[in-house]
Amino acid sequence: MRADGAVEAVFRIEQARIIAAVARVVRDVGIAEELAQDALVAALEQWPESGVPDNPGAWLMATARRRAIDLVRRRETYARKLAEVGRTLEDTGPPPEPADPDDIDDDLLRLVFVSCHPVLSTEARVALTLRLLGGLGTDEIARAFLVPEATVAQRIVRAKRALAKAGVPFEVPYGAERDARLASVLEVIYLVFNEGYAATAGDDLLRPGLCEDALRLARVLSGLMPKEPEVHALAALLELQASRTATRTAPDGTPVLLADQNRARWDRLLIRRGVDALTRASALGGVPGPYALQAAIAACHAGAPTYEDTDWATIAALYGRLAALTPSPVVELNRAVAVSMAEGPAAGLALVDALAAGPGGAALKGYHLLPSVRGDLLERLGRTREARAEFVRAAGLTRNERERALLEERAARL
Repeated sequence: MRADGAVEAVFRIEQARIIAAVARVVRDVGIAEELAQDALVAALEQWPESGVPDNPGAWLMATARRRAIDLVRRRETYARKLAEVGRTLEDTGPPPEPADPDDIDDDLLRLVFVSCHPVLSTEARVALTLRLLGGLGTDEIARAFLVPEATVAQRIVRAKRALAKAGVPFEVPYGAERDARLASVLEVIYLVFNEGYAATAGDDLLRPGLCEDALRLARVLSGLMPKEPEVHALAALLELQASRTATRTAPDGTPVLLADQNRARWDRLLIRRGVDALTRASALGGVPGPYALQAAIAACHAGAPTYEDTDWATIAALYGRLAALTPSPVVELNRAVAVSMAEGPAAGLALVDALAAGPGGAALKGYHLLPSVRGDLLERLGRTREARAEFVRAAGLTRNERERALLEERAARL
């Protein structure tokens, strides 16, 4: 691999960990991101001449940490800062075990909780954490939220300033403060996983590193908060979704639709873990939350031996409950798909057309899955000319090259 290509690949993988580790030193996520970028620039300057290090991730981490230490030393006397942060500055090994059984010494998890501080709006919390943890660009986050890119950019800049101004400590909170931030933390982990599961842009459908980070954080959080049903429910949802990852693309990277996936290759261990986590969530009682409902939908898919055996009526009902709990045009679009499988494509098309004509249609403008779903329903109804036009429109809207190729192929077949 060329040195510049190696730099880009490694930095994309390690960026979140570098920012999290540096933020623990400088106590400012905005500065931590800048120092991580400085390490990237250093690699771009040095690796083409010196060669790619044996452990490039560790090289980037060490470079960023050294620059963080230098920055701290320049700002204050070394002795004073050393007394404040203790051995953190010079410790190159793993962090020590937490003394408090209710604490967890995980820099990435700290970064999520800091980014979800109540000093920020909900939208800013999620956008900032997706930027820092997932390494997503503002354009990718904008598509995830179905909002203008400029809006996301402003949220991120203002969020960094607000955290710095408030002097937010880089730590996982306790008690009521932790509970207050939990909903945003869960949403962030969920959205990071989704970006890895179906990338909004780029040459690949999947970004496995994001899925792995999100799944690991969900598992860690479920151990940290064992009495929170939605924490277990989110872990269940991600385990069940991740069980299908290996079958979602062909060897050449082409997307494979759910109906065509080889279910014998679904990861049975992840399915069992997901079902167990969903059982734990249910055992805690209470009204099922949005992640519990989505996990139940994923469990329906996981329990069906074939696509034709899927209990679409139950899935449609679960989407109905989810739409009532958390109204969303995307949820309504998914419900329309389930209804089309349970009651026929005409019933699903009626729901999609009503959605497009209503307020939800404006929110979904530019969202490629709306014409994609409509094209599928029209094809099933035999209205091939209209279906082809919808697939062409969907292909023009997606920024993922793999999805675009699949949609163009479906249009060409018609």
